[in-house]
Amino acid sequence: MQETPEIIQPAKTTSTSTYLKELLKQRKLPECSVVITNNQTEGKGQPGNRWETESGKNLTFSMILYPYEIKASEQFIISKAVSAAIVKTLKKFNINTTIKWPNDIYIGDKKLGGILIENTLSGQTIDQCIVGIGLNINQENFPDYLPNPVSIKNITGKETDLLTIFSTLHETISGYYDRIMDKKHQKIDRDYTEHLYRKSGSHLYRDKTGIFKAEFQSIGPAGHLFLKREDGSVTGYAFKEVAHVL
Repeated sequence: MQETPEIIQPAKTTSTSTYLKELLKQRKLPECSVVITNNQTEGKGQPGNRWETESGKNLTFSMILYPYEIKASEQFIISKAVSAAIVKTLKKFNINTTIKWPNDIYIGDKKLGGILIENTLSGQTIDQCIVGIGLNINQENFPDYLPNPVSIKNITGKETDLLTIFSTLHETISGYYDRIMDKKHQKIDRDYTEHLYRKSGSHLYRDKTGIFKAEFQSIGPAGHLFLKREDGSVTGYAFKEVAHVL
């Protein structure tokens, strides 16, 4: 029988992922255990970025997984599953979101949240995975240097209970994770692709050669984004090699 996940709630921490890593040095936590705090002072975003959050207003947590059977070459399925789980959860609260490749959560053209996945590999498989999630829930004002943030309260004008969203999201992520381990990847792929930001139509992108117009084509097994340009050529991009022009 699987152990019951632990929900660890420090009053304040620099980063939930850092806190979780330190705990894991001391003991192995049950799978899907979480470190969650109302006051994260130095949250981590994608490499080179920080996640800014106002104390007590947003969801900031990290979860531990042990996906031993997942090959390193298949690790993007975890990102897909977590992204799809967030979209599905927020839909239950009447919040319609999309996934901006690879794993930002958007409302319209504004960023509601993000995901940071840190995998530790053992040979060709994943030994452990720390999933960090930040979602803007009740924060109303953001630093000027953030380009396009938004919160649920900005959209609805109402406060949302953080614990209620967290409990639903934790359960939904766990369900998607079960699909990963049961090798039911097609459903995850569909849910991820169906909710991609700017999935339909032609849009502007920027790569090292400049700005160009293209249509979404597909997502590769390793997470590459394939775009079809106006001349019919298709190019695959790894993370950070191409960006939406907003």
